[in-house]
Amino acid sequence: MDWALMGALFFLAAVSLVALASYDQDFFHKQLVWYAIGFVVIFAGAFIDWGWLVRWPIFQYGIYWLAVAFLVASNLQSHVIRGAKSWLVVGGFQFEPAELAKFALIILLAGFFTRRHLAAWRTKYLFISGFYVGLPALLIAIHPDLGSTIIILSIWVGFVLMSGINKKRFFIGLLVALLLFALLWFSFLKPYQKDRLTAFLSPNRDPLGINYNVIQAKIAIGSAGLLGKGFGEGTQTHLHFLPEAQTDFIFAAFTEEWGLLGAFLLILTYIVLFYRLMDIGLRAGSNEEKFLILGAFLIIFVQFLINIGSNLGLVPVTGITLPFVSYGGSSLLTVAVLVSIIQHIKLESSR
Repeated sequence: MDWALMGALFFLAAVSLVALASYDQDFFHKQLVWYAIGFVVIFAGAFIDWGWLVRWPIFQYGIYWLAVAFLVASNLQSHVIRGAKSWLVVGGFQFEPAELAKFALIILLAGFFTRRHLAAWRTKYLFISGFYVGLPALLIAIHPDLGSTIIILSIWVGFVLMSGINKKRFFIGLLVALLLFALLWFSFLKPYQKDRLTAFLSPNRDPLGINYNVIQAKIAIGSAGLLGKGFGEGTQTHLHFLPEAQTDFIFAAFTEEWGLLGAFLLILTYIVLFYRLMDIGLRAGSNEEKFLILGAFLIIFVQFLINIGSNLGLVPVTGITLPFVSYGGSSLLTVAVLVSIIQHIKLESSR
């Protein structure tokens, strides 16, 4: 197994548990259980041949349409959490269908682009793959969940670019994307979502309203110093000035207590993780394996950039969590399953 990759994940889990233990013991104990499940999935799944997911269309399309059905069900339900219907609530269990949709799309598109690798830029196949992505993206946008919509679209863009670039169709695609964004802006986005997207351009506007979260995150990071304020001593976090310290702004909460040195080590760990994913991907023996690893890389990388960027006020706040660090089980299990597939690919390539 790739122990450098596993070491990076263990460190990220430790960062999460330390931050959650400082902030809320209930979150800590629940997340500890999720990590135990996640690492069992990784170690056990590493010895399973996951190739059937890509080679057998019945599994690709079955998982995909199951994810779509869950997304439709979550939109039809009455449960609203943090202003969105992103969670499917069954009894006392909460599940985020968007996470299943991300996994399903990686599986489906890996098989689709492997079979049509050289023809992926043909208009027919662009429309087909675009439909597969556009349907769940639309259902997720209706939640509304702009962050997960961005991740879903990023997976498709990454897969298309991996298949080569047709300049003419590339610029046509950019134009279509702008038109779709205009449609989303004027037809689907709520006023508060529009404010989120534009607030980072005017960071001092409405400091007690739309920019409040980012300002508090920057205060937490900026007041940390080199070594931080110490475990349990984060004033912005524990006085509840910093919102969503367990999810969207866990990077700011961790940095406040462990300083710029802790933040540097956290970012360095992600760099190690990205390097190992790229190295395993380049050594993979088939295109389907390369696409699977690319999908996992895109999910983790884009979430990493947007989450930390939003904590620093560099990009809009879209509700994207920090992968394998933020509190929550759905996202963690998605990454765990993807890592188990990658570890199996690594094992096979080492034989």
